[in-house]
Amino acid sequence: MHWKLITVGKPALTWARLGAEDYLHRLRRVAKVEHVVIKEGPRDLVEGQLLQASSDSLRLILDERGKAYRSLELARWIEQKDLHGTKRASLIIGGADGHSESFRKQADECWTLSSFTLQHEIALVVLAEQLYRAYSILRNEPYHRE
Repeated sequence: MHWKLITVGKPALTWARLGAEDYLHRLRRVAKVEHVVIKEGPRDLVEGQLLQASSDSLRLILDERGKAYRSLELARWIEQKDLHGTKRASLIIGGADGHSESFRKQADECWTLSSFTLQHEIALVVLAEQLYRAYSILRNEPYHRE
């Protein structure tokens, strides 16, 4: 599956940028992945750009009200989507204003990384790490311990 991680704003915090780059680099060894940055702006304009950037794929929105997955469950979700022929998935992390209700309704799924509201740079690091972890589970690598 080809993953598109879409964020509103690029990581400005050095440690977050480095963490995201590290996990995206690891993930690229086992999956197709790209990081797309949408510039901050008025929410309706940003959401239009997010919809356009994710139009050719399964649209997964990250929001604290979404469905929580454990790492093993995420690995199995990926495995099932691959088996059913899903070619592209876009994971969308919003900006400081989050996502509107109407935008969330346009998602194929809504996920949460935590019941906490996470700053978008932290969310990107956590998301990239969890995708890498899921692929390590599917490949029976020793990264994940449970």
